[in-house]
Amino acid sequence: MRRIKFKKGKQRDFLTEVLKKLDCPSLRALNQFGLGVPYSTLKNYFNESRTLPESLFNDLYYLSKIDVNKNYFEFINEHWGQVKGGQRKGLKT
Repeated sequence: MRRIKFKKGKQRDFLTEVLKKLDCPSLRALNQFGLGVPYSTLKNYFNESRTLPESLFNDLYYLSKIDVNKNYFEFINEHWGQVKGGQRKGLKT
């Protein structure tokens, strides 16, 4: 499963636009669409402390029908953080 890495500030913009299009007053209200994502996880996505899983991105994209600029994000491997950390550790030794 791939993840979506947005440019800085664009993930929050995307989620804000989704909330507007779906007429949701808050992140908590997104669960009425059956996403099955805990509120605390949605907050982490909104604060950009976690990247979005591709499946959630596709669900939000489908529900909101937002025209997403492909220049704002990239697809990354699910384990990109572990790979990046492993490469750094190799450089230190």
